[in-house]
Amino acid sequence: MNLKEQDRREFLRSVSMLAGTSVMATYLPWLGTLSAQGSRRPGPADTVRLGLIGSGSRGQYLFLLLKGIPGMEMVAICDDYPPNLEQGMAMAEGKAKGYADYRNLLDDKSIDGVIIATPLYQHAHMVIDALKAGKQVFCEKAMARTTEDCMAMVRAQQETGNLLLIGHQRMFDPKYLRAFEWIRSGLIGPVTQMRAYWHRNNDWRRVLPSPDLEKRFNWRLYREFSAGLMTELASHQIQVTNYIMDEIPNTVMGAGSINYWKDGREVYDNVNLVYTYPSGTQLVYDSMTSNKHYGLEEQIMGPLGTIELEAGKIFSENPPPAPGIIQMINQIEHKVFDVIPIGGPSWVPDNPSEDKGRYILDRKPEDDGTRLQMEGFAEAIRTGEKFPGLLKEAYYASIVSLLGEQAIDTGQVIALPRELAIL
Repeated sequence: MNLKEQDRREFLRSVSMLAGTSVMATYLPWLGTLSAQGSRRPGPADTVRLGLIGSGSRGQYLFLLLKGIPGMEMVAICDDYPPNLEQGMAMAEGKAKGYADYRNLLDDKSIDGVIIATPLYQHAHMVIDALKAGKQVFCEKAMARTTEDCMAMVRAQQETGNLLLIGHQRMFDPKYLRAFEWIRSGLIGPVTQMRAYWHRNNDWRRVLPSPDLEKRFNWRLYREFSAGLMTELASHQIQVTNYIMDEIPNTVMGAGSINYWKDGREVYDNVNLVYTYPSGTQLVYDSMTSNKHYGLEEQIMGPLGTIELEAGKIFSENPPPAPGIIQMINQIEHKVFDVIPIGGPSWVPDNPSEDKGRYILDRKPEDDGTRLQMEGFAEAIRTGEKFPGLLKEAYYASIVSLLGEQAIDTGQVIALPRELAIL
């Protein structure tokens, strides 16, 4: 069930209350900007004029979301691939200028902010140019292909003072926000282990209109342009676990290979990593592209319970007693199996918990946080807020993802270099 406008405003008001009365005030300081939208509808003077750089599939999706948000106007579209530019212009319905060179779009002084939805390897120079041109910037994740470029983007934001928001939308997802609050409040006890995974069954390969466009269309498959699973998927989930721990992993070890898609790709089609945080807690992470049975999830575990963030559910280590007959069966089983001979093996099986859990929210959010992130971007431009802390979260998620790739490549335990700790 989609949230109606009244429901959205109620949620935003509740977020505002949480930001003033709970741990969210400390750990989610950007929510004040987002919640401000719940109290008023932007008028004509509040309209934010935006330019879209990259009108491929992701750019078109963001544009569709923006078209339904009051107070946001797409006035410029840029793409150096003519079919994409034509599709973007068609979506704009004659209300936007078209550009083949993003630098010409940045020259338009009437544009307040830009949305950059280009391939990963193009992010850094486009973001830096946009910030220096005085634009507020939303850029898709991950930040950049190299740690050096990630640092350069942060430096440009610090030098210009303009907004740089990276598209890790889980930090705007209502069920994640509530789960963060519960975890911080100690509901599941101290976090003792985290597991995250993202499983798909597809080759990531796009149909080519011409063979000479192979690397342009399938850039995710080549090392020069992408770190594959690490930057495209893992960076989302690592940002979440970093935020939960309020720490950055100090070491990572990993393994990966190309064990299924023997099609000339250079990036791994499966990865497995262990990140260790300074507190001693580990994130066990894996991702693959040849089986989708388990889908994706982030599992946060403590001695009192488990939270599954993607499913939006919490499970207790001590669920309520089972109904009468089941209790009796359990008691009989324990009388039989709980007696452990001295020096002998334990025959009590460690079966998975049968707790069905309960949902974090009592309603299904309308999306994964992307629309709310777009709303927050517009409101930040109006108010001058800069989403304190979010750039730091995005930066370290990107850095740690790239260090994971390095750990797999070298077969070594990689430590976070001191020179990368700039935020």
